[in-house]
This record gives sequence, structure tokens and C-alpha cells, in this order.
Amino acid sequence: MTNPLFVEVVGEEELTERVAQLGAEIRQDYEGREPVLVGVLNGSVPFMADLFRHLDPTTESEFLSLTRFGEEGRVSIALDTLEPIEGRDVLIVEDIVDTGLTLASLRRILDTRNPSSVAVVTLLDKTNRRIVEVDVEYRGFEVGDEFLVGYGLDWDGRYRNLRSLYAVLDMGAFREDPGSLARELFGTGLR
Repeated sequence: MTNPLFVEVVGEEELTERVAQLGAEIRQDYEGREPVLVGVLNGSVPFMADLFRHLDPTTESEFLSLTRFGEEGRVSIALDTLEPIEGRDVLIVEDIVDTGLTLASLRRILDTRNPSSVAVVTLLDKTNRRIVEVDVEYRGFEVGDEFLVGYGLDWDGRYRNLRSLYAVLDMGAFREDPGSLARELFGTGLR
């Protein structure tokens, strides 16, 4: 293809290696403790599942879902954790941290629940897009402004299940034909 619409930016093998490294770092940092991973739905699911396999067997997992509304970026919890986090070491698991607005709001919400500690582990970090400074204790990869799909990141619910991350090089063409990536990768897909 002479003018590709997509390019693989992080392959499956590199993702696997980096997630294992993050797991080893977290396992070492939390040795003797029993942290709880709190995955932010839906994008964190593939990353969190792989990360979870590299952690101590006593590590627990929870999920929550956020609702964002308004230009102010106000955040509320649409689906909450089942278990309380009071007194627990909490690791927020994100697929991507961008402006920092959502993460800052989530940290404030969780802090009101009196956890022992709160840290963030994200697969991708777009530090150049920060509006609000937020701490990100564990990051997989720092990325630029490109629109990414795969490994949890989606376009209208599609492509989360890809094993690699792809940058969309032509958003106009992609919006007109969102099935083009599926056809390019698998020879099939919606038109």
C-alpha cells in the first residue's frame, strides 16, 4: 500500500513485554501488600487482564465506569466498584491518560473513600496533551497526538480486541469507512 490509512505503532510482542515489566515493577513495589486494581471500563480491560496475570495472586480486581459530561469535563461514576476501597492500596488502571481532567476527577472521588494509597497505571500516556497535571506512577508508553485503536482503544466500540496498537493516519477516510482497518488486517469488515 503506497498511502496507508493505518500504521502499527506498538506490536503484540512489544505490548506483552512492556506489560510484564510493569507487572514486575508493581509486584516489587507492593510486596507484602494486597492492592486492588480498579479498571476504568471499557478501554482498560485487555491491558488490565494481561497486567493482572503478572501480579501477586492476592491482588484483587474491581471495575468502574465513568460518565463525562459538559465542557467542564465533569465526571461521575456510572458503575461503581462492588467492594469498598477504604484502607486499601488502590491502583487505577487506565488504557490512556490524555488531558488529565478525567483522571484528576477520578482521583478526587476515590480519595473521599479513604484508601490507604492511590496510584495510576496506564498503558498509554499523552503527556503533551495535559491540561491538568496528574501523577502517573506506572506508564507503558508515552505517545503523541495520533488517534490510536487496538488493545482496548476503540472507534465506536470497534477494534478494542486487536492485539496491537494502530495509529489512524487519515481520520477523514477512516470516518467515511470505519471498516477499512478490519479489511486491511483481516480481509473482512463492515463497509
